[in-house]
Amino acid sequence: MDYLDFEQPIKELQEQLERTVNIEKETQVDMSKTIKELEKNIVNTRKQIQNNLTSWQRVQLSRHPQRPYTLAYIEALTEGQFMELHGDRSVKDDKAMVGGWGLIDGESYMMIGQQKGVNTKMRQYRNFGMANPEGYRKALRLMKQAEKFKRPVITFIDTPGAFPGLEAEERGQGEAIARNIYEMCQLKTPIICVIIGEGASGGALGIGVGDRVLMMENTWYSVISPESCSSILWRNWDHKEEAAEALKLTAQDMMENKLIDGIIKEPLGGAHTHPEETFSTVKTAILRNLEKLQELDTDKLLAARIRKFSRMGTVKN
Repeated sequence: MDYLDFEQPIKELQEQLERTVNIEKETQVDMSKTIKELEKNIVNTRKQIQNNLTSWQRVQLSRHPQRPYTLAYIEALTEGQFMELHGDRSVKDDKAMVGGWGLIDGESYMMIGQQKGVNTKMRQYRNFGMANPEGYRKALRLMKQAEKFKRPVITFIDTPGAFPGLEAEERGQGEAIARNIYEMCQLKTPIICVIIGEGASGGALGIGVGDRVLMMENTWYSVISPESCSSILWRNWDHKEEAAEALKLTAQDMMENKLIDGIIKEPLGGAHTHPEETFSTVKTAILRNLEKLQELDTDKLLAARIRKFSRMGTVKN
């Protein structure tokens, strides 16, 4: 497992534990007491670090290379019963945006999300999770299909932002995202949005308008990344930690500002430490919220969704 800079104490304890286990195997000497003590120290150290995470450290956790990505969640939630759909019927199939029909406990759902890729080759193939306009148009096409068949939409948000390239702007990046926001506000079916990693700017909002917006515990959601904010305000990345604190981008900050509807607890150390536990927790949260939404008729559902987003933000005189 990879360890972040602030997790070095855990790494050192883990290495001690591995050495102790090896010594026990090689020498046949009972080291169980030492092993239990080290395991206890690892748990306590993880708890201490978890309880004192800064905003920047949560940003780092959201980008952990072993953190589960969208397709991992979809495969786990559907137990492999997922049929991916491709193309926006206009330009091409955007590999950074994935979506299709999936079965959860025998019920059909339209599942959409950004996919970053699990290694360097796949990250290039997926454009690092940065969708082009055709990605957002594909997502909208799938949402409309879900509306047609009266099935809920589940979106998984994990992107450093929409692709900022010249060709994306030429094909109408801004319009594609704006169209998605407009259409999602009035989509006649329940929508659950889950931020599983990075939730940056319009790239996240393009699939982020829902009846319930949930954030994983160690994720972030903001108009700009800490590095970009630091680059604009200080002309370098040296102040990214300060920017992360000022942006109020963590799940806890977003909940306090009433911009999201819930926080999904992660296993100790982050979602990547116990993926199966993470998938189970996310599934429970999604189904619990969908159960309540499906009790509402369409008019009440849409009215509540529009009212929810209309109330966001405050005006200070």
